Amino acid sequence: MEIQNSQISPPTELESSEVTAVDLPAKLPAAAEIQAWIASYLADLLDIDADEVDVTIPFDQYGLDSAAAVGMSGDLEDWLGQKLDPTLLYDYPTVQALAHHLAAS
Repeated sequence: MEIQNSQISPPTELESSEVTAVDLPAKLPAAAEIQAWIASYLADLLDIDADEVDVTIPFDQYGLDSAAAVGMSGDLEDWLGQKLDPTLLYDYPTVQALAHHLAAS
């Protein structure tokens, strides 16, 4: 069977670029970017430099109470643009663990 060129046309510029952000699932930032955001958030909260935040120390050792943990998860939810469980800081109790979990989600 012979196909004539007039039957097939290459996609127009519009057709080839019709995929938009709406068509694609939202992609979360990489773990390093999430980790940096959380460290910066903690640093602001604790009035220290972000490089003083040890990402392997549990949040409770920084003195975060439940209200601060829920507040942080809410702000993180806003930054990521995705719904998060407010208890995530208890399930993933370090900056590093939480960042890796969120990046893998």
